[in-house]
Amino acid sequence: MKSSPSNISNIHWSSKIEDLYPKDPTKSAKALIGAGYTTLESLLWLIPLRVFPIPVIKNFTEAYEDCFFSGVGKVLSTRSLPSFKGRGKGHAQLLNLSVIVQDIFSSKILEIKWFNAYSSVAEKFQKASFIKFTGNVQIYQEKLQIVNPEFHEINELDLPKQEEVLSLLPNLKIQYPTVNGVNTSNIKKIIDKIPMSLWENIEDVIPKEVLEKRQYIGLRESFLAIHGKREFLESWNIELYERARDRLIYQELFEEQIKVHLRKKMIRDKDGVIINSPLELRERVLKLFPYQLTEDQTKVNDEILEDLKSHHPMMRLVQGDVGCGKTSVAISTGAITCLNGFQTALMCPTESLAYQHFNEIKTYCKELDISIALLLGSTTTKEKKEILHGLASGKIKFIIGTHSLFQDSVQFKNLALAIIDEQHKFGVEQRLKLVAKGVGCHCLIMTATPIPRSLSLTQYGDLNISTINSMPKGRKGSKTRIVDPTNFGKFLNFVNTRINMDEQVYIVVPAITESPNQDILNLNDVRKRFEHFFPNKIIAGMHGQMKTEEKSDIFAKFNANKINILVATSVIEVGINVINATVVAIMNPERFGLSSLHQLRGRVGRGEKPGFCFLITEKNLSGESMNRLKVIENHNDGFHIAEEDLKIRGAGDLFGKDQSGSINTKRIANIILNSKELELAQEDVSNLIEQGNAKISNLVKKLAKDAKIFSTV
Repeated sequence: MKSSPSNISNIHWSSKIEDLYPKDPTKSAKALIGAGYTTLESLLWLIPLRVFPIPVIKNFTEAYEDCFFSGVGKVLSTRSLPSFKGRGKGHAQLLNLSVIVQDIFSSKILEIKWFNAYSSVAEKFQKASFIKFTGNVQIYQEKLQIVNPEFHEINELDLPKQEEVLSLLPNLKIQYPTVNGVNTSNIKKIIDKIPMSLWENIEDVIPKEVLEKRQYIGLRESFLAIHGKREFLESWNIELYERARDRLIYQELFEEQIKVHLRKKMIRDKDGVIINSPLELRERVLKLFPYQLTEDQTKVNDEILEDLKSHHPMMRLVQGDVGCGKTSVAISTGAITCLNGFQTALMCPTESLAYQHFNEIKTYCKELDISIALLLGSTTTKEKKEILHGLASGKIKFIIGTHSLFQDSVQFKNLALAIIDEQHKFGVEQRLKLVAKGVGCHCLIMTATPIPRSLSLTQYGDLNISTINSMPKGRKGSKTRIVDPTNFGKFLNFVNTRINMDEQVYIVVPAITESPNQDILNLNDVRKRFEHFFPNKIIAGMHGQMKTEEKSDIFAKFNANKINILVATSVIEVGINVINATVVAIMNPERFGLSSLHQLRGRVGRGEKPGFCFLITEKNLSGESMNRLKVIENHNDGFHIAEEDLKIRGAGDLFGKDQSGSINTKRIANIILNSKELELAQEDVSNLIEQGNAKISNLVKKLAKDAKIFSTV
């Protein structure tokens, strides 16, 4: 299908898909546009799931076991029997069908079978004299057969001659993914409308010497092979197709590394607020803590304070396992910023965590005479109005809140430090939106989900990374065990023992209320069960949909040891710090990600008493689910767990809002499977930019112009 000449005279790769159509685009084209494939160049990156050759028609004598075979035969007989499966959709009787065909080039016989076929398939064979078919050859009772092949009827006048098929090349079967309801055949029709001349004009943006060094083929050849454009190639084979995939994986990672470089450069080129921290000021702040910072905390604190006086905006991520003391570093940094006359904002993923931080930090701020406020989604209109005025006027120096902080209505007089707690709960765009509220604002990010190297080169490539490896002295950590119905009674006895020792327990559930569509435990039912198990203990429930005052009241009582067992959703996952809580039991643990399980486990073992984590399973789990839980049971290393979680859950949208996506948002690359290519791309981009390579300079300009995310920096 070709484009209208009147429509392609000025068409190029940056043209819109609409330009392929003289009038209105088809329904399928509109659906692709709605899915983000707006230009012809974007269609190049609509990568097929697979491309494979369909064999040319051959003599039946060339069919052998396990070969992929195409033939044309005369229908000799058809036999059908009712299927054991019974009836299909619409209650139509399903059939097991056997068709005997004879080769048109020889007298050889082959049997074709369909299992659980509809009667319409049998009717086609009863009418057909000749058929063409393609499928995998099997041997059954020493006879050749093909099960469930693709087939179509062929007219006797159109039967091929043997000498003709000898000169034919195999056709290519191209299978695109279904996109926004558009199936593979309709995607192919749209791609086939791209003018032939454009396929001759695909510019390679990576220097030839780099491609030769890495042994990659050209970009044009790669796209031609991927989309099966055999007419432009000397030959097409599976080896070329695989080499094309390798090149496009590298290409995608290469371009992403340029985006990372751009984001880092645009931050570095800005003037940052200068925040000084003389020794006496540091000591004034640090002496407020009832403990001394560890060696790691001190080192990271020094790195941050050096950034704050460097004349450039800081973008630093502090990573460390749950309970390592990241918050103490953040509090001291925020206080020093405020004592320099500027404002600090601390953004938390949940109201519970924001409330806890507020209660802790306000005691320090009172000693330092720093005004502080708490801004939540549930803050009353009157309170919010006062807080917004205090931020705009500069009266409030230290603000703690949730997503409310990056709303347009929140304006600062002189925001100089944005602290993001539990970065994995936010997206890059959200982080940058908060930072943009202050001219030359510094950004300090904290995460208890350790960053694997593959992610540090992509999602966090614009950040300097500090790591706190050691734990504060006296922390006992926790042990983890999987509990099934056979040892659930022992678990209950253990919980009873710990409560009688005046310790407290978290019970974590995946849902608040019962759902008819999901077979998972919920807070209401689990709370009733534990009230039955422990009738003389004080048990409360807490979840994210409660009013802030209600959650705060329950948490305050739990913190004061007035509640023995707290049944909660994952609202307690991050930042909750109750030293006396020593047991956390997670119900339906297979419903949580590995990083979430590790975070929940971090709620206990935070003091001198050891912590215990139990993963409660109530049904037989698949081998895969059980292996995931064993990763948590057998490993306390957050880096190992983060790597495993990344493999399972995907990396999310590295330059947008979706931070912990369940799918790999890359077009073809996977930062886990292609970590080697990622490191090569990072090395090559760094070298080429340093050399001032002209081709790369042009690509940098193009990506800087195209990437909307940079407008928020």
